[in-house]
Amino acid sequence: MDFVRHLLVFLHLLGMGVLIGTFLLQLRARTGEVNKGWLHGAGLQLLTGILLMVLAPATGAHYNHVKLGVKLLVVVVIAVLAFAFIAKRDNPRWLTPTLGGLVVLNTGLAVFWT
Repeated sequence: MDFVRHLLVFLHLLGMGVLIGTFLLQLRARTGEVNKGWLHGAGLQLLTGILLMVLAPATGAHYNHVKLGVKLLVVVVIAVLAFAFIAKRDNPRWLTPTLGGLVVLNTGLAVFWT
């Protein structure tokens, strides 16, 4: 069961990497279109995060449920914003920095909130 937990943590971190990579691609592209990487990264983080929480009793892990709730809310906001603007060609200028800021916020919550 320990291997499953480590695999899920690995995939969760890859999801964060996808979100950061997508943010950097979005900055470099300078187009108004939203990259689908936002949805893929947010989906991977959401799925693996929920699985980690559900499997916590079986793996002996103890999590702060308030922290997980806040992190869940942040990743859902990322996914909703990306989904809302994915089909549009010309998006507001605030969208990319907001999505990037939310990724940094979620990473900060994971690291600094014990």
